[in-house]
Formats: sequence, structure tokens, C-alpha cells
Amino acid sequence: MRVCVPTAGGGGLDDRVGEHFGRVPTYTIYDTDTGEVEVFENVSEHMGGAGLPAELLAQSRVDVVLCSGLGRRALALLNESGIEVCTGASGTVREAIQAWQSGKLPGAEACARHLFHDHGG
Repeated sequence: MRVCVPTAGGGGLDDRVGEHFGRVPTYTIYDTDTGEVEVFENVSEHMGGAGLPAELLAQSRVDVVLCSGLGRRALALLNESGIEVCTGASGTVREAIQAWQSGKLPGAEACARHLFHDHGG
């Protein structure tokens, strides 16, 4: 299973969970089967590139996203791509994955601060 965490930089499993799903500088993907860690830059339209974050993650064959929070549009796009979303992640990528594996992260809910506008991520 490929687990993605929006991150603040290129620190891999020791990097911090990013605060804003669509505007983080990087995404860290951890493969639970192989232990492989991949970090890639956020090149979505939010960061001056093309495409939405959900599209980029779907292309990277992500199964689950663990994030601090996200807007309802991003949540809908991830769900449409068949990607499970869990919110409430914090700390390092490693800590977020451990919390998820322990069943401590709730199912996805759109972030309250993003409910007032239709925001892509």
C-alpha cells in the first residue's frame, strides 16, 4: 500500500507533516510493502505548475493520504480517484504513519477553516 503524507520538505520519514494539503512543497510516499520512501515536489497549479494535487497523487498510485486537514474539493477529488483520506495527522511522517497503523487517525473530514469556500486543496 502506498501512503502519502503532505510534507514541509525533503526529510523523508523524519520530515514534518505539512499544514496545508495543496500548498505543501513536497509529498512523501511510503510503501508499506517494501519500506521504500519517495519524496516528490508539489508541482500542482497551487505551486505554479499544472494539475491538482489529487491528480498528481493518483498518478503516483497513492492508496491513502494522511494529512493535517484539507478542503472539501480536495477531499472529493481524492475520493473520486479512489484514494482514502485520513485527517488529523501531525508530527513527523513516521509518527503520522504509526498513528494511522494504530487506528488513531479519523476518517476524512473537510477542514473547518476551508468550509467557507470551494478550495482545491
